[in-house]
Amino acid sequence: MQMNDTRQIAAPPQQVWTALFDPDVLKACVPGCQDLSGNPEQGYEAVVVQKVGPVKATFKGMVTMADVIEGESCTLVGEGKGGAAGFAKGQARVRLEPTDDGGTLLHYDVDANVGGKLAQLGSRIVDGFARRMATEFFTRFQEQIEGPDTPAPDTAAPEAAQDSDQPRKGWVKRILG
Repeated sequence: MQMNDTRQIAAPPQQVWTALFDPDVLKACVPGCQDLSGNPEQGYEAVVVQKVGPVKATFKGMVTMADVIEGESCTLVGEGKGGAAGFAKGQARVRLEPTDDGGTLLHYDVDANVGGKLAQLGSRIVDGFARRMATEFFTRFQEQIEGPDTPAPDTAAPEAAQDSDQPRKGWVKRILG
């Protein structure tokens, strides 16, 4: 299974690069990650719990950094074993490009393979799961750098309730009343 995408991140390339090698950031970005330890030079050990279709498994694996070109690109290579559920292998080639507005364009190309019971689920389920995992990882990564999107508070609703001639009701009375 192969996929690629691009993300516009509102941060300079050096900040994005640093985050890409930060174990705390990576742990927060990997969906289902229970534990992540290690360093970029020797690799990271991870424990990830995931459910793919009817199969739920705890994967224990290793992620290493390869083809590192400081501040520009690297390849994250990972392999995890989920016992009877099977295994997952993959790599993500990440490339950073500065933008005119001071941000970063992050390009990624992912290649993933599964075996064992996971492979028996069929490519449609596995491919969909892999796409969701990659999208969720890079969405979380972007949020770790930029901070989560917080909508502006809606101040009109409380004021309208206070100006009303009717007494305020609890949520149960609003629904039933």
